Amino acid sequence: MRQSFFYGAVILIAAGAVTRILGFANRIVLSRLIGAEGMGLYQMVVPLLYFMITLTTFGLPVAIAKQVAESEAAGDSNKSRRYLILSLAATITFSIAITLILFFTANWVTSFMFADKRAYLVLLAALPVVTIASVSAVLRGYFQGKQNMVPTAVSQLVEQVIRLLFVGVITIAFLGKGVEYAAAGAVLSILFGEGAGLLYMLWQTKRATVNTTEKLLKKPLFASLSQNRERFNELFHVSLPVTMSRLVGSIAYVLEPMLVPFALIFSGVTTAQATGLYGQFAGMAVPLLLFPTFLTYSLSISLMPAVAEAAYQKKAQLVHRRIYQAMRISLVIGAPFTVLLYVFAEPLCTLLYGHPDVGVLLRQMAPFSVFLFFQAPLASALQGLDHANVVFRNTLIGAVVKTAAMVLLTMQPSFGIHGTVISLNLSITLVTMLHFASLMKGIGFTIQVTEFLKIGASMLAMGYASSYMATHWLPHLALAKTLLISSVCGTTLYVGLLVAMRILGKQDVKRIPWIGDQLAVFFPRR
Repeated sequence: MRQSFFYGAVILIAAGAVTRILGFANRIVLSRLIGAEGMGLYQMVVPLLYFMITLTTFGLPVAIAKQVAESEAAGDSNKSRRYLILSLAATITFSIAITLILFFTANWVTSFMFADKRAYLVLLAALPVVTIASVSAVLRGYFQGKQNMVPTAVSQLVEQVIRLLFVGVITIAFLGKGVEYAAAGAVLSILFGEGAGLLYMLWQTKRATVNTTEKLLKKPLFASLSQNRERFNELFHVSLPVTMSRLVGSIAYVLEPMLVPFALIFSGVTTAQATGLYGQFAGMAVPLLLFPTFLTYSLSISLMPAVAEAAYQKKAQLVHRRIYQAMRISLVIGAPFTVLLYVFAEPLCTLLYGHPDVGVLLRQMAPFSVFLFFQAPLASALQGLDHANVVFRNTLIGAVVKTAAMVLLTMQPSFGIHGTVISLNLSITLVTMLHFASLMKGIGFTIQVTEFLKIGASMLAMGYASSYMATHWLPHLALAKTLLISSVCGTTLYVGLLVAMRILGKQDVKRIPWIGDQLAVFFPRR
C-alpha cells in the first residue's frame, strides 16, 4: 500500500513515538535493576553491536530504498524484487561471516577495546543479534522504497514490546550472578525483540512478493547474481558512500566507550567510577537527549525515497518542498522536547533514574538537540539526491572533531565527563551545518527564516511559562504531577502561539491520517 510522503511520515512518527516511549521504559527498568555500573557495561558493547550491524548491512537498506523508489516510479516491480533478493543475499553472507569472526576473537576484542573486562559476557550475548537485525533492516528498506511505511512501523513496535516484556525477567534472573551477567541478560532481550520483528517482516514480505519472488528464486542464486551484475553495481554505487558514512559514525560511537573511560581514569578517577560516569552519560543522559529523535528518524525514512522519486522525475520544486516540509515538521514537533529537557533536566532525571547529577549533563546537551532534529532529514535528502558521498565527508569531519575533542577535554580534571558533553554538542552542530550548507550549494535550498524565528519565540515563551509554573504555582505537588501539569500547560501555550502566528493551520492538521479532518475544524487557515 503506497502512501504519500506526509502520510507515511506521520505513520512513522506515531509509531516512533510509541516505540521510543517503550524503549525508554526499557532503559528506566534496566537502569533501576543494574545501576550506573551495569549500564556502563551495557553501553560499552551496544555501540560495537550497532557498528557490526552497520558493517553487515553495507548501506543496503538505504540503497534498496532509493533503487526501489526509482524502479516503482518507472513501473518496474520485478526489478524492485530483484534488488531485494540481491540485497538479502549479500547481507546474510556478510553478517554470518562477521559474527563468526567476532565469536572466535571475543576475548581479544574485549581485552583490546574495553576498559572493563567484564564486558566479555555482554559481547557474546550480543553476537546473534547481528544477522537478525541486518536482515530486518534490508526488508524495511524494500518497503520504504515502495513508500509503504506500515511494515516498518509495526515491526518497530513489535520489537520494543517483546524487549520490554523480556528485559526485566531475564535481567533479574541473571542479577544474582553478578552485574556483568545482568547486563548480558539485558542484551538478550534485544535478541528476542529483533527476532520477533524479523518474523513479522518476513510475513509481510511473503505477502507482498510471493508470486514474483518464487519465479525469481527458481534460478540458482549465483547465476542470478552474475546475470544481474549491473543491478548489484547500482546498489553498490549508493551503498558504498552510505556505508562509509555510517561506519565513520559507528567507529566514533565504538571508540567512545573505549576512550571516555580511559580518559576519565587519566583525569584521576578509579575504573569503577569511570564506568559509572560513562554509564550516566551514555546510558542515562544521552538516551533522554535522543528520545525525541523518533521524529527525525521517521521523517528521514520517509523523505529519502520521496526525494529520490521526485529527483528521478526531475521535479525540482517538489524536491525543495519535501525537504522543507521535513525540516519544518522536525522543528515544530521537536521544539517542545528541547524546551522540556532543558527546563526540567534535573527533576526529570531524579524522577526517572534517581540520579539528579545526570540532569546536569542533560541540561548542557538539551539546547543542541535542535540541530540533532535536522541532521537525519538533511542527510536523507542528500542521499536521495545521490549525494551520499557528501554525507560521508561531513560525517567524517564531525567524527574526527568529536573524537579529538573528547579525548583532549575529558582527560582534563577540570572538565572530566563534561568534556565528553562538549565534544558531542560540537559534533552535532558541525555535521548539521555542513549538511545544510551542502544542500544550499547543491540545489540552492533555502528556508523561510521568519517561520523558524517564530517557532523559536514560541519555544522561549513555553520555557519561561513552564519553569515559572513549576517553581511558583505547583511546588507543593508531587514531582511527577508538577512536571506533568507544567509540561502540558507549556506545550498548550506553544501550540496556541504557533496557531496565532500562523505557523500551524488547518491545511497542516488535515494531513494527519485518520483524525485530520475532524481536528482541522478547530484551526484557522494560515
